[in-house]
Amino acid sequence: MADLHFTQNDWERVERDTVAWWESELKRPLVYLTTTDRTETPPTCSFITNYPMDMPAEEVVDLYAPAIEATHYYGDAFPQWWMNFGPGVMAGFLGSTVNSVSDPSETVWFTPAEEMPVEALTFDFDPKNAWWQRVQALTRAAVTRWDGMVAVGHTDLGGNMDIIASFRDTQQLLFDVIDQPDQIERLVARTAELWIQHYDAQEAVIHPPCRGTTCWTLIWSPGRTYMLQCDFSYMVSPAMFERFVMPDLVACCEYLDHGFYHLDGKGEIPHLDHLLSIERLRGIQWIPGNGQPAPHEWLPLLKRIRDGGKLCQLFVTPEGARTIVKNLGGRGFLFVIHHTGDESLDPAQAQAFLKTLDEEDISK
Repeated sequence: MADLHFTQNDWERVERDTVAWWESELKRPLVYLTTTDRTETPPTCSFITNYPMDMPAEEVVDLYAPAIEATHYYGDAFPQWWMNFGPGVMAGFLGSTVNSVSDPSETVWFTPAEEMPVEALTFDFDPKNAWWQRVQALTRAAVTRWDGMVAVGHTDLGGNMDIIASFRDTQQLLFDVIDQPDQIERLVARTAELWIQHYDAQEAVIHPPCRGTTCWTLIWSPGRTYMLQCDFSYMVSPAMFERFVMPDLVACCEYLDHGFYHLDGKGEIPHLDHLLSIERLRGIQWIPGNGQPAPHEWLPLLKRIRDGGKLCQLFVTPEGARTIVKNLGGRGFLFVIHHTGDESLDPAQAQAFLKTLDEEDISK
C-alpha cells in the first residue's frame, strides 16, 4: 500500500462533493490545492517517451512515487498520475512517427511515417502497436503500484483534427479542408470511432480498480471523463469548426459521462457558441495562453460560459480565485490553485486560504 497523505475517507469526501458539483448541486467551487513536503525527490522526465522502451513499466512508475507520496491534498484535491506521451499520442497508436527529445528541453511531436494522398489514408486499431502496448503496460503497473488509491489518468489521446494533422502536417490539412472536405469528414468519423475504442481499452484497466476516471488535467469523475480538445481549431472559421470538429465532439460527449473541452487561447473564442450548444458537454476549461491576461481577468468570458450552462475549470492563483468568487460567485467553478514565483503555501496557509475563499463566496 502506498504511503499517501490521503485516505479512503478523503476519497469518499471528494467523491461526494465532486458528484454534487457535476450535478450543479454544490453551492461552492471545487478547489484543488496541494503542498509538498520540503524533501528532495528524484527528478523525473515530463514525457515518458524519454525513458527506454525496454525499461520495465514498474520501474518507470516507481520513479514518480516519491513526489506523489510527498504531496498533501487540500480542499477537493486528490492524488493523480497519468502517462504523458505527448499531446495527441493516438497518432502514434495509428502509425505516425513519434519524435521525442530531452535536450535542451523536453518535447514530443508526431510526423507521417510515409507520405500518401489523403484518399489513401486509413486508420485502424492495432493492439500490437508498440506505443499502445507501452501505455497499457504502464497503466497496469500504476494501478497495481498504488492499489487504486491514486487516480490513474488516461493518456493524452488528442483531438480529431490534431491527430489527422500528424498524418498530413498542419499546413497540408488546411488545404485539405478546402480542397477535399469529404475525405476529411471520412477521416474525422473514423478517428472518433477509434478514439472511443482506445479510451475504452484503457478504461478497462483503470476502472474499477481505481475510483472513476481522470485524464491529463486535474478533473475527476465517478464515470468516464476527459478533457477534449482541438488545437487545429485556432486556424479555422466557426463554419469549418461546425463541419469538421463538432461531429467528433458530439460523439465523444455522447460516449462520456462528463466531457469537458480545453478552450486554448483567444483564437478559439469564436467557437464558443458552438461549444455551448453541445448539450452533453459538461464544462469548459479556459486557458488564456502565454502573454495573455490571467484567467481572473476574463470575467465576461467566464460569465458567458457559466450563463451558457457549463461548468468551468481554471488554473488560478489564490488571489485570482478570490477575484472570481467576489465578482461571479464560486458555484460551478473548479479552481486548480498554482503559485507565482517563489510563492508557496504551507499547510496552515492552505487551510486559511480555503476558509477565506468560503467566506468570500458566502458574502457573494
